[in-house]
Amino acid sequence: MDTLSYKTISANKATVKKEWVLIDATDLVLGRMCSKVAKLLRGKYKPSFTPNVDCGDNVVIINAAKVKITGNKLTDRIYLTWSGYPGGQKGTPQGKVLSENPAKLIRKVVKGMLPKNKLADQLINNLYVYAGNEHKQEAQQPKVIDLNAIN
Repeated sequence: MDTLSYKTISANKATVKKEWVLIDATDLVLGRMCSKVAKLLRGKYKPSFTPNVDCGDNVVIINAAKVKITGNKLTDRIYLTWSGYPGGQKGTPQGKVLSENPAKLIRKVVKGMLPKNKLADQLINNLYVYAGNEHKQEAQQPKVIDLNAIN
């Protein structure tokens, strides 16, 4: 019996094959979309997934302003910021963040779904979010995928 067939192959920076993926966020539910985007950034859909290596794809999200948020989350969910001074805590409802800067909202939600370590800082840099239909990554020829087809 060939013992080399039982060897576990771990991906590294040189052997990883990264692709560019384009996602249209029109009428997609925010949380479900972002959890699938986090898996794409991490590389969990690839057979060569290695937990400690950036083996995920580069993801471009367009039409971020048209994302759907269910329930009362637009008014009830509050994002807190703190200036560092006493009394410097401010809260912003999710609806206001979505209307002012939808790209910031999606990056924040996806970052919360990534692991809390140094690798997450590298992975979030592979995410490109645009509020409108135009994006700057046409030269990379991103592959359009349907997130509803992914488990």
